[in-house]
Amino acid sequence: MNYNTKRRIASLLAVPALLFASACGSNESNDSVAGVAEVKGKFGEKPQITVPKDEKPADKTVVETVTEGNGAKAAKGDWVRVDYSVRKWDDPADLGGTYPEKGGATTAHRQPVERLGEQSQNLPPKVMDAVEGKKAGSRILIQGTAGELIGQNLNPQSGIKATDTLVWVVDLDGAAKVDSKAEVKGTQAAPAPGMPTVSAPAQKAATITIPKGEKAPTTLKEQVLIKGNGPKVEAGQGLIAQYTGVKWEDGKKFDSSWDHGGATAFQIGTGSVIEGWDKGLVGKNVGDRVLLVIPPSLGYGADPSSELAKNTLVFVVDIVGAV
Repeated sequence: MNYNTKRRIASLLAVPALLFASACGSNESNDSVAGVAEVKGKFGEKPQITVPKDEKPADKTVVETVTEGNGAKAAKGDWVRVDYSVRKWDDPADLGGTYPEKGGATTAHRQPVERLGEQSQNLPPKVMDAVEGKKAGSRILIQGTAGELIGQNLNPQSGIKATDTLVWVVDLDGAAKVDSKAEVKGTQAAPAPGMPTVSAPAQKAATITIPKGEKAPTTLKEQVLIKGNGPKVEAGQGLIAQYTGVKWEDGKKFDSSWDHGGATAFQIGTGSVIEGWDKGLVGKNVGDRVLLVIPPSLGYGADPSSELAKNTLVFVVDIVGAV
């Protein structure tokens, strides 16, 4: 999604999405219900959402599968990648969405990558709950009041009232089952000249040692330490990965997925992460262990408020899955 869209969606929320209270999903509605929006358009393209004239919205939350896909079924604990659009019942203006203006789902564009059953950073819990049990390639309609779908986290400054009916359309682009403790295994290559050395104990953050006397490189350096045999990573996919990052200047660790419970997911090749990751991970393979040395210009150098703005960053990334 673009940053403006993210801000519009975020404006509906009184607290960060990570602080959403958990919520139970709505039941799929298989019966004909009056007062339900109509959705037209192809999967992966921005949906055309219309509401029936002179009808009030249904007085209960409605979840409908508009079109059913034939991909993997998304279960609790699976990683998913989605597109979405949302509007009010009585106002056709977009409140936000992720669909590209041209090209549809085949065009790499920013999309949320989430884990079902965990609190979303982008969408209300009941919207994400509606994805569970659906097959990849499905388009889903979720309609209900803002109070029901967002609950106490509805931002009163958003201009949306709890009684306002919201219509969400979600396209499930992919689903993948990857253990949060997964890691790449295999014989690790020796570091290339001038590159840091890596020791990666099982189920722990890697130890990365900066070579003594070496100046930090001014361009991106990368090395595949363990070669995987999975599919090639494409721009627009969500990657599921373990990682550890240290600063070249002092060798100190500043972050690791292992410090946060294991594998994390992020979209690659769309500017959703630092440029060094986009450049260094697109084209690699699932199952690769990749060593990246990223100069500030491809890291956080453009953000002077970041404490890492002036640092050359060294990452070891295990690509354990893709969605």
